[in-house]
Amino acid sequence: DCLGTPIVYSPVKADLTGNIKKIRAVYDSNPAKFKTLQNILEAEKEMHGSAWPKTGATLALMWLKRGLKFMLVLLQSISEGERDEEHPNLIRVNAMKAYEIALKKYHGWMLQKLFMGSVYALPYKSDLLKALEKGKEVKEEESIEKIHQFLSRATPILDAIYEMYTRMNAELSYKA
Repeated sequence: DCLGTPIVYSPVKADLTGNIKKIRAVYDSNPAKFKTLQNILEAEKEMHGSAWPKTGATLALMWLKRGLKFMLVLLQSISEGERDEEHPNLIRVNAMKAYEIALKKYHGWMLQKLFMGSVYALPYKSDLLKALEKGKEVKEEESIEKIHQFLSRATPILDAIYEMYTRMNAELSYKA
């Protein structure tokens, strides 16, 4: 909800939410068996055989981790002060960097073009920071410090998920 124009970003939100629901459904089916994401991937690998990792929660988590990486790189870029000097309140530069790092190589031509157009619907940095603060007026420096704190906790978790995918040979490189 922080990214502005709902009609432009509602498919992204729906995709992320859908992936979370798929992973949660597997977990909910047997919480004792699926205590960790690795437990889920290992069980699906055994259950799906040659179709794995192209199915189930494994595939959902693959796309979820990519979306989360996009968000973390975007926030990192903003918090480090990267910006368009001519338009310092726009976050297009940050979004483009995040897209290049996290998603572009997995998107076909059509999705790449769709993303390029969608950056013009992104909110101003000031509006994004206000949304992250749930509408409260907070100094930019305070918001940036909270982003740094969030990133220091979230990045190692996401890195561990990426490492798990590499270790289990679960990463797919096809384009959507």
